[in-house]
Amino acid sequence: MTNLTISLDENLVKQARIKAIQEGTSLSAKVREMLSAYVRQDMPTAPLVIPKLPTGGSGGLLPGIDPCSNRSMFDAIDAAEYKFPT
Repeated sequence: MTNLTISLDENLVKQARIKAIQEGTSLSAKVREMLSAYVRQDMPTAPLVIPKLPTGGSGGLLPGIDPCSNRSMFDAIDAAEYKFPT
């Protein structure tokens, strides 16, 4: 690792150290985290992929898929080998 010398307001450093301790980390770790986020902000992100849910001819979900159940929805998305009736 590389050491970096920076000039900061003394009260700001004290407050930051206290907050880091309260969060169970160190000020150095928080600075590393913030610098990493700063560097990553200009990097392109992967496009958002919206999964397709199987629908019937009327446009609604197929029978057996419960729209109120996350598990049911995820299972329907993940079931690549499941052949949905048309």
